[in-house]
Amino acid sequence: MPADAKRVHVARIGAPHGVRGDVKLWSFTQDPAAIADYAPLETQDGVRQFEIETMRATKDFFVVRFKGIADRDAAERLTNVDLYVPRERLPETDDDTEFYIADLIGLAALDKNGAPLGIVIAIHNFGAGDIIELQPGDTSATVMVPFTDAIVPEVDVANGRIVIDPPEGLF
Repeated sequence: MPADAKRVHVARIGAPHGVRGDVKLWSFTQDPAAIADYAPLETQDGVRQFEIETMRATKDFFVVRFKGIADRDAAERLTNVDLYVPRERLPETDDDTEFYIADLIGLAALDKNGAPLGIVIAIHNFGAGDIIELQPGDTSATVMVPFTDAIVPEVDVANGRIVIDPPEGLF
């Protein structure tokens, strides 16, 4: 397992909320409230750890107070910090149709005939669904591919590949 796959990106801290150290928190877990079950949350390098003291839901995010963060100044220093959980603390996936996004990074992308299309370098969601970002081998430009069943009919984490049936003209 690559070093960066040992930690799974589960949340991002946003701006302070109020003056007592609360922050906005965006959870990336399947059940957003489950973020509280994976404590302590860590920075990617594992140097800093955060324990949730209080958490309440709003329409689009959680308002969280972390232990040891008691004022707005301390909360401001956490803005845009990404939070991770060591992979071993997360539940195993149930079958071949469930996986962590971290499992997809680095997979080879092949077309339905087995020809290489590139390597998965990121998964994005800009609000209209997941997008796979590929790095083709012959160029520095990346390609964005909708992550739908029709366009990505096969995800084979065990064999290190995904199959893409791209729309005409995408590649």
